[in-house]
Amino acid sequence: MLDRFTLPFLGRRRGWLLVAQVCLIFSLAGLGFSHPKDNPWLLAFMAFLVTFFSASQDIVVDAYRREDLSDEELGLGSSLYVNGYRVGMLLASGGGLIMADYMSFRLVYIIMAVSMLLGIITTLLTREPETFETPRSLKEAVFNPIAEYFSRESALWMLVFILLYKIGDTMASAMTTPFYLDIGFSKTEIGAVVKLFGFWATLGGGFLGGIIILRMGINRSLWVFGFLQAVSTAGFALLALIGHNVMALSGVIGFENFTGGMGTAAYVAFMGSITDKRFTATQYALLSSLMGVPRVIASAPTGFFAKMLGWEWFFIACTLIAIPGILLLLRFAPWSSKKYKRSKL
Repeated sequence: MLDRFTLPFLGRRRGWLLVAQVCLIFSLAGLGFSHPKDNPWLLAFMAFLVTFFSASQDIVVDAYRREDLSDEELGLGSSLYVNGYRVGMLLASGGGLIMADYMSFRLVYIIMAVSMLLGIITTLLTREPETFETPRSLKEAVFNPIAEYFSRESALWMLVFILLYKIGDTMASAMTTPFYLDIGFSKTEIGAVVKLFGFWATLGGGFLGGIIILRMGINRSLWVFGFLQAVSTAGFALLALIGHNVMALSGVIGFENFTGGMGTAAYVAFMGSITDKRFTATQYALLSSLMGVPRVIASAPTGFFAKMLGWEWFFIACTLIAIPGILLLLRFAPWSSKKYKRSKL
């Protein structure tokens, strides 16, 4: 629907963005005025509205970023977007919990709703991206994006790549906290090093990754960052050998989060680059949803594997699992080409 219909104000992207943001303000405020003891169904419904309009806002922002930026600018633009998203998550989760110690949850949610005004001001001040040929019916908006995608050479291999590129990193990350505790780190050490130091390393990696993508191109960056991600995963196996050592923990976490930030920037930029600008919202939403599959499926058996293999071999296995995803780049993102080329429907 976001691809098919253009609202009568602000244009196709900014119009829908404004609607999603206004609805988020009211749904966040409504969540604050809901209470599980009074009406649990109302609380659940308001939580559903928050997630629905939040996802809608994400879809429009992703489409806007793809349409407003050239392929050469997507890397840096994607890294800035990911970093902004992470800062927002930190402020909302950590900041919200801190505020809840000093005021009611109702007031916390009202403050969050009011903070959405910054997004609305940005929407009103920014420009509308160039308009491309839009679908003329809902049928075109649903089926043409899928048909266009699968008309391309190596379309299925690209889907497999999206599933596998960060699977080793995802599996390792799912077990890091139990791993830290098991080898003797305290919760305070984990919180200080992993959550704070690691957060800034991720932001730095994302920003530097965006600059490197600007210079090297998306294809080559996927190769370099994929290799570095695999090496950083192997760092956990080294930490398992070293044991309880805060300096070693800081080094491993810093390198892993730094390379993870770089890899995510290239990953997001690549998915943006392979969308057709006629169906940006639909194709990017489908690809980004597919990106979340490994996080759910691959993370499920990690506890069993860690217990069966031991920490060292578990993280070595996570490193080796990353190799197929990198090798798939030979098929559609060779080192010699800086830019992925789409075939037309």
